Parts: sequence; structure tokens; C-alpha cells
Amino acid sequence: MTVLIIGGSGLLGTELVRQAPSSDGSPAATYHSRPGDPARAAWHHLDLRAPLRLEQLLDAVVPTALINATSGGADWAVTAEGGVRLALAAAERGIRLVHVSSDAVFSGASRTHYDESCLPDPLTRSDTAGVFHLAGPDALSRHRQGELIARRDGLDPARLPSARRRDTGLPDGIDVRLDCRATQRRLTTRLRGARSFLSAADPA
Repeated sequence: MTVLIIGGSGLLGTELVRQAPSSDGSPAATYHSRPGDPARAAWHHLDLRAPLRLEQLLDAVVPTALINATSGGADWAVTAEGGVRLALAAAERGIRLVHVSSDAVFSGASRTHYDESCLPDPLTRSDTAGVFHLAGPDALSRHRQGELIARRDGLDPARLPSARRRDTGLPDGIDVRLDCRATQRRLTTRLRGARSFLSAADPA
């Protein structure tokens, strides 16, 4: 199985590359400005604004799975259009795609529930990286998500420190949810919430 990590030289991508050898061998990974450690991955230059280069890369590497961990910040051509190109190219080749994005799409300043008709209103322009995030009805706090991950990995969830975001004074929404029913009606892929895919009993 060949895994291609898009954005392997970034913060998240670097950690994915670091952990990959413990699973199915060294992955392939992409970079835009500077490649990472050559001992950990086979590095390939990629600009998601260049569709032909993307297709050539996928045909050369022939990955079994793609992990999109890239972000162009406020550059819409990379952050949004690049992700669309990647998804279309993966679908055409039957490659499984895992798209990782920020959940910082909506500020939560004026409302709690959002749907696909709502325009993003992030606190910072770079937060538009989360435009493809599908929270769905399975809303949970980050602390609860940490507990699920700990249980899945056989760790003690009680050791996780907890606090209330409202006590920090940070200017951000405390409860922000995306109603993605319109998207779900158009997808053939089953969307799973965090409680499902972090459960050891989940077959997928």
C-alpha cells in the first residue's frame, strides 16, 4: 500500500511522515518550497494550482491512498480549488482520499448552527482552510474527542487535563455546528462522525 501525503512538508504533514514508517513503510509526500527528510519519504514537488502536474504525479506514484494535509492559508486557488482538483483526480483513479482541514470556518459570533448556504466568516483569513470541513450532527468538544482517541489507543482518558473555553476569554465561538444534510444527499460516501470512526467497533 502506497500512501501519498499532500503537504508533507507542513506542520501536520511532517508528523504524518514521521509516523508513517511504523505502519506500512515510508510514504511518498509532496512539498511546495522545500522537501523534508529524504530518509523518511520519497519527496515530490507539487503546486496544487497546476492541474497537469497533479495528474502526472498521481500517475507516477500510483498511490493507494491520499492524505491531503496541505493548506494555502488565504490563497483560495490552493486552499479551496486545489482541494477540489485533488478530490476529482483521486475519484477518477479510484484512490481513497482523506481530506484533513481546519474546523475554523465560522466564528460563532452571531449564531450556533450553520448550513451550506452560509458564507464563511472566520476570525482570521487563514481560517478559510476549513471550507470543506463537514462536522455533521456528531458534534463534540475537543476534550471529548481527546477522550475518544485515548480510549481507542488504550490510554487513560482521565489523565487528559480539562478546562472551559469560555473561561479563557478567547474571541471565538463556543458551540459552532455545521448542518451538512445538503452535502450528504449528494455524496455516495457514508459520512461518519467522530464517535463512529474513533470507535474500535467501527468496521470502516
